[in-house]
Amino acid sequence: MADVVVVGSYNHDYVWRSTQLPMPGETRLGTFTSGPGGKGFNQAIAAARQGARCAFIGALGEDAAGEAALALAASEGLSVYIERQPDFATGSAAILLDAAGQNMIVVGPGANAALRAAHVRLHAALIAGTTVLMLQNETTLAACAEAMQIARQARVLTLYNPAPAADAMALALLPLTDVLTPNESEFVALLRQTGVVIADDAFAGHVDEDLHVLCRRLSVPTVVLTLGARGAFVSHADNNLRGDVVTHYRHAAEAATVLDTTGAGDAFNGGLAAALARAPQAVFADAVRAAGRVAALAVERAGAALAMPLRSEVLARFSE
Repeated sequence: MADVVVVGSYNHDYVWRSTQLPMPGETRLGTFTSGPGGKGFNQAIAAARQGARCAFIGALGEDAAGEAALALAASEGLSVYIERQPDFATGSAAILLDAAGQNMIVVGPGANAALRAAHVRLHAALIAGTTVLMLQNETTLAACAEAMQIARQARVLTLYNPAPAADAMALALLPLTDVLTPNESEFVALLRQTGVVIADDAFAGHVDEDLHVLCRRLSVPTVVLTLGARGAFVSHADNNLRGDVVTHYRHAAEAATVLDTTGAGDAFNGGLAAALARAPQAVFADAVRAAGRVAALAVERAGAALAMPLRSEVLARFSE
């Protein structure tokens, strides 16, 4: 059994750091590191390190990167249900970072783009028996839709992080989503599908009531809009407040000395899933607070999966 099941991606990250991100056509000197990543795997590690019994369903190539992913999962106590893809390399990501921790990322999906719905279906009992199912946009629509349909039939909470933005996936998965967690650019892309066009930088000027109205356009019971250093905005449907006393509110970001923002959203999502699984009847704001604290510690460290903090570290940093 698992508290959280993640259907998602594993990518091996190749990271270049320089004082500034290069302009088009510009070459800059920097430093290089590599390590485990991928939105799904990052989120699974984050949830597991927060104490959730976590299972990861995904696809890997038959290569050294795939073997490294399996070894890391075993060392983290993460249960994995992997479809090996001999015709595809394990997914990879090229990440550029500047001195402020801001990033630019290009992902090569590799085996992630070949994950089959049939493989997910083999693990239907695992999904149906979990508390939270978590998904993103770095694997196939067929696999994600299969997992969400299984969860919906079993009344399992579905947490969908629509990242990176992918219009076709979102259109199919939003009706099966209980909790949606876009960042600002992903939210803009989702709104565009409803006929609402706004600029990426327009959020600073929106009052909470306006943001709530925009969130309700997506017809998802709960939207958690992540706003980086400005925290998060939560919007509930009127008939499903998840223990909160108001339909919408902001949650401030925790103070952090930012080193690397690469896995910030994944840390937040993994922390949110773990908190919801740990106390499904608690007020939703408590889970959002816990998620923000996981993200705050993650951005103070370099890397993605390996930057995810332990629950003991979160408790030690934040006394309440």
